Amino acid sequence: MDVVIERAVGLLAGRARCRIADAYRHLFRMAAEQSREPVEVAGRVIRLLDAADGPPSPFAGRELIADRLAAVEELANLGWGEWDLVTGEIYWSPQLYRIYQRDPALGPLTGGELSRAALEAAQGRDRVELVARVRIGERFRRLRAVADTLRDAEGRPVRMFGIVQDVTEQPVSAQRLAEVEQKLDEQRRAAAAEHNLTLRLQEIILPIPDEPIELPGLKAAVRYLPAGQETMVGGDWFHAAALRDGSVLLAVGDVAGHGTQAASNMAQLRHALRALTVVDSDPAILLGHLNRLTCELERETPELAATAVIARFDPRRRELVWAQAGHPPPLLCRGGRTAPLARPSGPMLGVVEDATYQAAVTDFRPADVLLLYTDGLVEHRTHGLDTGLDAVMAAVDDAVRAAPLQPLAELVGRLRRANPDDDTCILAVRPSTGGTRDLRRYLQQQA
Repeated sequence: MDVVIERAVGLLAGRARCRIADAYRHLFRMAAEQSREPVEVAGRVIRLLDAADGPPSPFAGRELIADRLAAVEELANLGWGEWDLVTGEIYWSPQLYRIYQRDPALGPLTGGELSRAALEAAQGRDRVELVARVRIGERFRRLRAVADTLRDAEGRPVRMFGIVQDVTEQPVSAQRLAEVEQKLDEQRRAAAAEHNLTLRLQEIILPIPDEPIELPGLKAAVRYLPAGQETMVGGDWFHAAALRDGSVLLAVGDVAGHGTQAASNMAQLRHALRALTVVDSDPAILLGHLNRLTCELERETPELAATAVIARFDPRRRELVWAQAGHPPPLLCRGGRTAPLARPSGPMLGVVEDATYQAAVTDFRPADVLLLYTDGLVEHRTHGLDTGLDAVMAAVDDAVRAAPLQPLAELVGRLRRANPDDDTCILAVRPSTGGTRDLRRYLQQQA
């Protein structure tokens, strides 16, 4: 019988696409298979169909069937009843009395909105479903009724069998769902507002030039590739500017994280670097200062970490001095072949407060191309770092071969971020033919 009840409850829940009245009929029909005796439910004797011959079920019994049926009614907050349209006799189950808060001694209600509506509907249909607002005691309740009509040979309605369910609490659930949706909408608006704020902040502190940057002895091109998700504006940054001594400072950095906080930390590091170059231009020393600043910021923003690479180009010597802090090494394309520069030592920013950084020196010749980038260009969650690095080096080689006289525009146009969850900043530079004129102006000013 437990299986019978379980299947009936499943039908009541709609899993078998069966209406409530059908579920009750199914319950009685399956109960009939387990007992040949008449079943008394709430004082009423129901004679079940004969079952096939077989051993008696240990779950058979009038009391158990009545208990299970009452439990199903209470679980679904519904009751059932029959209405003899010929004699006017009406039967209610105990749960139906509880729904209407009516004393069983008074008997069923003989009128009411549900009864009239069901009777009117029965004139044209064998099954009716309706929801009515009914005053019960001091409160209004919402009752859902499902009724089947039985007809005689001439098609006249003679009996109705129906289920009444109290669905008053369902609008409360709908209201709660609406509240949740409203909160989610507010969160989406807040996230959109934060995203717009971050974009404005990023445009202010990190303007990306549309055209190549002309610097003493160098020409540079910048490209910023935001993360695939709009809400994931990150902390990647670049710096390319001439110094007072005629050299050029180049830098690319990456602050961990996304959103307003990452953009704010990125702004502080970028502006700090610009200010520090007034007193010193050595890349290793500059990284030491940025590291101490990052450690200070980490006290306000726990787990803050950042990486950076800084290079200083001397146009007179055609020499590049650079240092890095946990950052991917620059790529140098020379003679149509691209390779990463050997990295000097240097930990990430914000990890070791008294960290020291080493510098490396390399010459930077005409027709060379140097690429500084953040890790979003080469790192991807589905393949290794070497695979991404090889793809970028191949793209640099192809760009230089395709446009040897103007490789920068071709290069930044070909490169794509490898990681859709991370933004990418690319700074590509090459010696310019106007470098001699720029240097001559500088020398004339010094004379």
